[in-house]
Amino acid sequence: MAQAVYNAWCNPMPGLPLVYSEASSLVFGVGLPTAPHFRDEMLVPRGTAFVPHFGGERPICREAQKRMNEGGNEGPPEKLVGRSEDDPPEDAAGRSGGAHEMSPEEPVDRDAQEGPPEEPEERNGGAQESPPEGPVDRAALEGPPEEPADKSEGAQEGPPEEPVDRDAQGGPPEKLEERNGGAQEAPLEEPAEAPQGTKWPEPVAEAPSEEEAQGAAMTLEEVELPSQAHIVPSKEGLQDPLERTKDEEHPASALQETLLVETVTSPGPLEMSEDAAAVGLPTEKEEAWISAQEDKSPIDITHKTSRRGEEWSHSRENILRIEHPEEKASERERESQRSSIASEGEEGRQEGRIGKASFRKTPERTQPPETEIRAQAAEKEHRSISRERIVRQESPEGSPKEMSLGSPASARDRDSPDSSVTRGHLATEDDEIARRSGEEAPSRESKEGAQEEEGLSKTITAASDTAPAEEQSVVSSALPGMMFEEKSKLLSTHPLSLTWVFGYNHNLPVFNLLDEEYRVILYVCSHTAVIHDIFRNKQYHLQGHSSCISCICISEDRRWIATADRGPESMVIIWDGYSAVPVHTIFDSHPEGGVGAIAISHDSKFLATIGAGEVQKVCVWRWTSPEPGPVCSVELQTQFGIQDYIAFSSRDHRELVSNSQTQVIFYMWEDKVLQYHPPLLSDKTFNKTVGNFSQSLFHFSTAQAITGTMEGKMVVWDAVPSKVAAFSVKPFNMKAIKLMHLQKDGITVLAITDRNFVTCDVKGHVKFYDGDLQLLHWYSQLKLGCIRSVSFSKKPMCPVDISKFPASCTLSGQPFVVRNFILSTSDALVVHVWTEGLKVTKCLEEPKDMVHAITCHPSKPLMAKGSHCGLLKVWNYKLNKYLVSRIFKGERIQSLCYNHDGSLLAAGFTNGSVYILDSISLENDCPEPFRESRAAIIHMSFSHQSQYLATAEENISVTLYKKSLVDEVAVWERLAALHSHYKPICALLFGVYLDSDEPRLLSLGEDRLLVEYDLEHCVKDKLAIIRRDRIEQSAVPRCVAWYPPLTTEYFFFTANDQYKMKMYNVTTKLCRKTVLGPTYGTPLEKMLVLPIEEGQDPQKRYLAYITKDKVGLQILPVDGNPHKSSAFNCHPAGVSNLACSYEGGHLFTSGASDFSVMKWDINLIALEAAAFLGGEDLIPFYNLLEGGREGEFFKELEDYFYYAQLCHQGIDTMEPRKVSTHIPLECVPSVMRAMGFYPTEEQIEDMLNEVKFSDYLETGKQVTKINLGDFIRLYINHRPAFGLSIKEIQNAFQVLGYENENRETSMNRDDLLLLLQHRGEHFTEEQLAECLTTLLGMNPEGGRSEVGTYDPTGAQDYIEEGIPEEITAAHFTVDILGLPVPEPPSREAETTNEPESSTLTSDS
Repeated sequence: MAQAVYNAWCNPMPGLPLVYSEASSLVFGVGLPTAPHFRDEMLVPRGTAFVPHFGGERPICREAQKRMNEGGNEGPPEKLVGRSEDDPPEDAAGRSGGAHEMSPEEPVDRDAQEGPPEEPEERNGGAQESPPEGPVDRAALEGPPEEPADKSEGAQEGPPEEPVDRDAQGGPPEKLEERNGGAQEAPLEEPAEAPQGTKWPEPVAEAPSEEEAQGAAMTLEEVELPSQAHIVPSKEGLQDPLERTKDEEHPASALQETLLVETVTSPGPLEMSEDAAAVGLPTEKEEAWISAQEDKSPIDITHKTSRRGEEWSHSRENILRIEHPEEKASERERESQRSSIASEGEEGRQEGRIGKASFRKTPERTQPPETEIRAQAAEKEHRSISRERIVRQESPEGSPKEMSLGSPASARDRDSPDSSVTRGHLATEDDEIARRSGEEAPSRESKEGAQEEEGLSKTITAASDTAPAEEQSVVSSALPGMMFEEKSKLLSTHPLSLTWVFGYNHNLPVFNLLDEEYRVILYVCSHTAVIHDIFRNKQYHLQGHSSCISCICISEDRRWIATADRGPESMVIIWDGYSAVPVHTIFDSHPEGGVGAIAISHDSKFLATIGAGEVQKVCVWRWTSPEPGPVCSVELQTQFGIQDYIAFSSRDHRELVSNSQTQVIFYMWEDKVLQYHPPLLSDKTFNKTVGNFSQSLFHFSTAQAITGTMEGKMVVWDAVPSKVAAFSVKPFNMKAIKLMHLQKDGITVLAITDRNFVTCDVKGHVKFYDGDLQLLHWYSQLKLGCIRSVSFSKKPMCPVDISKFPASCTLSGQPFVVRNFILSTSDALVVHVWTEGLKVTKCLEEPKDMVHAITCHPSKPLMAKGSHCGLLKVWNYKLNKYLVSRIFKGERIQSLCYNHDGSLLAAGFTNGSVYILDSISLENDCPEPFRESRAAIIHMSFSHQSQYLATAEENISVTLYKKSLVDEVAVWERLAALHSHYKPICALLFGVYLDSDEPRLLSLGEDRLLVEYDLEHCVKDKLAIIRRDRIEQSAVPRCVAWYPPLTTEYFFFTANDQYKMKMYNVTTKLCRKTVLGPTYGTPLEKMLVLPIEEGQDPQKRYLAYITKDKVGLQILPVDGNPHKSSAFNCHPAGVSNLACSYEGGHLFTSGASDFSVMKWDINLIALEAAAFLGGEDLIPFYNLLEGGREGEFFKELEDYFYYAQLCHQGIDTMEPRKVSTHIPLECVPSVMRAMGFYPTEEQIEDMLNEVKFSDYLETGKQVTKINLGDFIRLYINHRPAFGLSIKEIQNAFQVLGYENENRETSMNRDDLLLLLQHRGEHFTEEQLAECLTTLLGMNPEGGRSEVGTYDPTGAQDYIEEGIPEEITAAHFTVDILGLPVPEPPSREAETTNEPESSTLTSDS
């Protein structure tokens, strides 16, 4: 009998009944193995209380608890409940006829159901010495049975060992895995569904009667139940799981080996470590004892435990300590300390509950004797040898891999199914015992099939708890919602930090993560996944993708989140939903086009992805494996359409189904082979219209599958037998067997909850069906649009008033109890449905179309945004709360602008309308909008006193509005409009004249013209222009802004498409400085000077800017130092606008096609620190030279610099040479050309003016020379940002030339010579002849000597001979200019921040 108890303790039988605890919303196993002698003697006493522990609540006998609280010895409870008369009858094998479901009032004492039996003489009173009073040492009862003192009493034989005092007896640490779920154990089956509407009662602890107490005492004389672990009291209350005691940090110097463990299910992915695996191996003594008992007991040994639900706070967790058997001698010395500690918590132990005061910190231990140190070292060595021996026997790969906790890489190694420390490779005790006894160990498939749906998500804590504190990762100790529990906000280490997003991608699903005390949802915004706590108004952002997220899925337990994108560097990232930490990344999963669909299996171990390329590829990944590639993959044929949805079977993760609008495909994978079958289905199959497919799912209890269509029909698929053997197995036997017309509205979403099917349609209806597709209930009064996703609460509904639930559509009419759920619609609306009483709450309402218009209030923390759907919303960005909104039906908002005091808000629309609104109520300030224009309003700006409003239209015109007084009432009127540009307008800029307070208006266009308007003389229908200036020669300006007054000279500055920033004098429009701008992939699109914060140094100013997909900051003054700039990816699909808060602390960016606005916090300290680390003075510029300060390029520059001095002084002079650090300005162009930069005449003029007038305002004199340091700055800032590009030459030939017979772009020689003399910067005939003859090699010295003149005699004949009549771009580049044609850029080069261009370099 004792052997059977021990076997059942090690290997509980499958199929245990479960009980639901409403207090903790967790499911606990309370049944026991059904062997008759076990069931009769090992049932749970009445009055069992639930004690918190790592895995949830576990039952503990009230009497044993009371004794523990009182500090006495653990004795038998008063009575154990005998076999009930209502128990199912036993079969011939001694097992009950069915799963015995215990009521919540009688939970099983699971602490008492595991562990080997104790010996009778040790259990009976008699000669046993009473131990001193104190808390129960439950760990001391564990371990295999010891040899009895008197074998005549019928006790079983155990390992040859002397009788041990039970007070000092403790289970060896090697049995840790045996007591707490070995590495091979599988969790319990999923509990049977409770009747709908049923409210589970709380477990009530009742005091046992006197009769029951006597029965319990008699029963314990026969069998005593050893506990699994010892609950360590703590003076501070519940000890945090991250804490470690001194003994844990120094196990070699401790009397007791203390381990943080969890009496829960077997380790799964992200859990096991070598140390944890070693703990579960038997010692030699235990192996001998087990082998001796195998011949005596025919009972099958199978492991089956279940992990209990995790708690949501550290206050629900206890530290469980397993004591080492070598500590027996010193146990009594500690009993008095335990008694005094336990007595301090007596006040919190009333009514059978253990309060926080009962958990006290373990007192520090003294240094153990030398003998115990040696014993512990020998025990550790023995465990290591045993582990190595078993691993070698079971693992075909060889020795196990070394791992450590706390990093994604190590987590993948631990989780790998192919790893030597995971299922199927590391033998646990049940496999080892089964191997010795000749029995078959449980198969891998049976164990995985028995795993609960929450198995993977809850396995991470147990393994990490066995590691020292310094090795515990954030993921292993994570709890739901912990990312929102930070008390203080840490200062970001980046200049810009994403802190809030407004809007989301309504084309992707929204998930319900938490739905109890907090309402937390998950959705996607651009390249970021957002975890949003609705009640606490907090967001946490999962940032890691460089492209927009294209698909997302979560595991059934809401623990693991998988996101994927479609960018050129497509990634799949798996996140921990509790800690928001990325635990695994799959790079280049589908390099041909990214990921189009993704799904996660029921057990959370596998991912399935479908590529978005022209030829779609389906891949199955074991993301917990360290292997980089997929487990299996297959390419699909293009005639199947674009497969945009995929799902796993909940019954077998080897089965998958996907669908496009026209084809459903079934998959089956095994042994790294993925097979698929596209069954035929058309309108002729059932003589009915099928419609486009939306989503497909497998049946939750049969082999069938269903697919919804946009015609409101449901296709039922099933495995149909075939005469051909090859088509009688899945997936080839799946065929459409039925086409059911469920409704008239198209089905958009399919889901499963509580063994019911759920459908959502285009009219916003939600319907529930049973497994036979019989209608149970529907919600048609939600008044929603087309539903895109539905997500149910993780927690089952616990009715408070069942009468508030609607009646089902069945004949019984029972209340239809369903979980709460989240719905998202195509209108970008997210609602929460509370099913008890039907309470519909709006969670999000965001724009469903592109967002181009954003602006910030000039004096309040308000941000307004408008979209193409006509929705205008105003937010308080300090509180992140929406304030007021207005919908302009049928109109699309393109631009917004506040006036100088924030009292008015102007809105421009795509149809040319202009509204002037009250900024608070958003009502019209003008009775009627202005509708004179027919083109979109792309730019708007108020003058500094709101006297004028200027708008720029898409049809290259500028319109001016003026506020005037009519009958003492301010009225806005349209003054005039003018087509001032012939290309799109880049910016409108209001300013003030230096000598007055009158406003001035500038406009900048892509035609390179800067136009200034005459506002003073502007009259009705006539807008005058003061001047037009062409500010660029070849580059295209992108944006303009007023430069802050950091110098005595006033400037405005521009940014162009060649990555240059130029400063112009506000009066003369003369270019005063050119610098290298930020180079982050694309040129600047818009820039703003940040306002001065209160108390900020006015000489420290900063610039904010956006590129095509990034937002950044720049330290002013601009000087070309790249370390003064920083940029971050914000909207990979494109940034449409930029705005800044009035105090300069926040930036706002809008993404046109991702329907969102992002708020960025500014950290100027981090920006200054980055600039400081980049170096001072010339150090950043040296690094921009090829080879740096010590390279050949710099040495060559020094030589040219000295040679320029020689030329200036005269090559043939006999005067003494004067070596200087300067060269005259007239030598600058020659040195520039010698260094490979070939400036135009206008660029040379700009360079000379920049140096010449650099000190003019301070000294009144012009500078006539330049030193080496200033020359390096000048060279770096003026040269092309990325060198010469062959594309520029090719584009010039395409514009000026023609296509020849060989389909090559070419030009006629005479046409080329004529264009060079008459277009652009003109060549004289002599200059052209000198250049061409020099390039063709007529004068090897360079055309002329330093002291001579050029002789053009014979130049014409030489040019005609050297240049063919027809010139191609390649011939002009290679044969005439002498530049090599670069090779195509490599893949690595394409991934840099630089634009895609081919750089030409000179041979010299």
